[in-house]
Amino acid sequence: MADETRSFIPVRIAVLTVSDSRTLADDKSGQTLADRITEAGHVLAARDIVTDDKEKIRKRVLGWSQDKNIDVVITTGGTGFTGRDVTPEALEPIFEKRMDGFSEVFHRISYDKIGTSTVQSRATGGVVNFTFVFVLPGSPGACKDAWDGILKAQLDYRHTPCNFVEIMPRLDEHLRRGGKPA
Repeated sequence: MADETRSFIPVRIAVLTVSDSRTLADDKSGQTLADRITEAGHVLAARDIVTDDKEKIRKRVLGWSQDKNIDVVITTGGTGFTGRDVTPEALEPIFEKRMDGFSEVFHRISYDKIGTSTVQSRATGGVVNFTFVFVLPGSPGACKDAWDGILKAQLDYRHTPCNFVEIMPRLDEHLRRGGKPA
């Protein structure tokens, strides 16, 4: 539900496609996300493609998570079970906080569309360097489901009763109290 008395706050979002075979010209999943991000009024802060390589994936996401002009990173691809599907393995070890609810809600939405085939995805989410990171499957349909069913609302400051935008300034609050990242 949206509280129309609140002003919309654009979020700066980076999109990373993980694929051994895609280019920006034929990256349908990355383009699906880019289109939805800009249509919602947010800023597409960066977009790239890396191969299914743990170190390349981790390096790109870590770099973006340290960029003050990026609030959120969304990856697409590499969440299946084949040997080259390594996006969760690349990113989950660097999550400061894991977002189990994202995966659970994603699978609930996905189940309504593709039934038990949803178990073949290892979609996940977490926080890296105080930046939200969402790890999506590589299909355009899965990207639509995640954006339309979860991220569009959670990345809208007007969404009630709560949303990610209103807590973004507090992700690093333990540092302001003199603590250190976990």
